[in-house]
Amino acid sequence: MRQTDRLSSILERLAADGSVAVGELASRLGASAATVRRDLQLLEDQRMLNRTHGGAVARDVLYELPLRYKAARHQVEKERIATEAATRVADGAVVGFTGGTTTTEVARRIVDRHGITVVTNALNIAGELAIRTDIKLVVTGGTARAESYELVGPVAEQALERLNLDIAFVGVDGITVQAGLTTHHEVEAHTNRTMIDRARRVVVVTDSSKLGRVAFAQMCPIHLVHELITDDGAAGTAIRDLQDAGVAVTIV
Repeated sequence: MRQTDRLSSILERLAADGSVAVGELASRLGASAATVRRDLQLLEDQRMLNRTHGGAVARDVLYELPLRYKAARHQVEKERIATEAATRVADGAVVGFTGGTTTTEVARRIVDRHGITVVTNALNIAGELAIRTDIKLVVTGGTARAESYELVGPVAEQALERLNLDIAFVGVDGITVQAGLTTHHEVEAHTNRTMIDRARRVVVVTDSSKLGRVAFAQMCPIHLVHELITDDGAAGTAIRDLQDAGVAVTIV
């Protein structure tokens, strides 16, 4: 297992259980205890956890995986999803992107479109597209979140409220019929809802691990979603529930 995958797995266990033990991690990750200790030290150096005798505990701020660790997970699936999602963007379209690893992949695949305008509150997406002179880039402003690289809050929302989008690509931490689209942070959820409300078409792009999950804060109810693009690991019951709720589901 690559180090990035090990680090993501360690942080996931911490987010779920609040603590981890070296022995248990070594068995789960197929790595030596020495390797696990080095990984824990690296994460402590980055202020992601606190080391303890025989393991580690979560820091108070650890309630979601930072984007830099999410990027390594389900990468093949995210690339397939993004390739399909990019076909929804026509020349001349006004396209919105929330933050997220899958939305970032979509943004990378629309750079060959002509005359498009991109609106985003994601700093990493803006940074990649800023050098594309043939794309009109609108960045919302707002307060930056280190975990997701998103600009959120009233400044971002006021910018979005004056714009009209043809399509918005939305990343999520959870999606169910009952809870709708959810994410870990309530201010981020509110800002993303503003983008959703300004779009004629809302497309959720997410790997299948997010289906059936509910995170802390709701972005929007499910009836505001036009399409979900996900991978073939999605459970059939979750797909049918979403389709029954009026969501078009594309599996790649």
